[in-house]
Amino acid sequence: MKRRFRRLRRIIRWGITLAVGLPLLAWLFLPWPVSWKWREPERTSFMKYRTAEAAEKGADISIRYDWIPLSRMSPDVVQAVILAEDQRFRLHGGVDWLALADEVGYDGEPPFRWTHPSDLVALARAVRRVWRDRAEMKGRSTITQQLAKNLYFTPERSLRRKAGEFVVAQRLEWFLDKDRILELYLNTAEFGPGVFGVEAASRHYFGIGASGLDRQQAATLAATLPHPLSSNLHSAPSQMEARRGRILGMMGR
Repeated sequence: MKRRFRRLRRIIRWGITLAVGLPLLAWLFLPWPVSWKWREPERTSFMKYRTAEAAEKGADISIRYDWIPLSRMSPDVVQAVILAEDQRFRLHGGVDWLALADEVGYDGEPPFRWTHPSDLVALARAVRRVWRDRAEMKGRSTITQQLAKNLYFTPERSLRRKAGEFVVAQRLEWFLDKDRILELYLNTAEFGPGVFGVEAASRHYFGIGASGLDRQQAATLAATLPHPLSSNLHSAPSQMEARRGRILGMMGR
């Protein structure tokens, strides 16, 4: 009996150690994006993934990527991307918890409190929904989360990648101001096969620099972002045009 008790106690101790230790190790070893305050990426994790992906298929992909400062981008393209991708960009701290709660079906009363039983029950229900419907979850990523994915992760759909993206997105918000996050995102976002950043996209699709984009062109690029490989000016443009119309409507307001 004593031997069983000691074994059970040892199992519980190891369980607690793993439950606390593994998240702590992940927290410590996930990227700390301090250096992006003053330097630009030469190649992002996403670009490397696309290059490796093409090589596996026996294809050769040419990465188009031209860095420009935010001040040289058309204000229309900045507005269009924020409206299309993350309308609360200036308000949240990296993760838009209101949008996320809506996505996962969290039905508790705000604000969430760890000490309130009904909030914990609602959270448990939401977690069950996420696990049950994980293949269909879209995530409603903020611009900051998308930047974290572009810089450090891949398109892989997994809870592990999403958790890492959450952590890094909040770190980006700690170390960088909103304009710098926007500048990094607009320079590294994927706009088509091998096309990264608004400058390369502007030249690829319209033959002009990003500073010269008009409202229609800016909305076109923003409408490309959800599905840049399959819905752009050169591939399935009709799908992109419907999104562009909605973005133009918001820009008009």
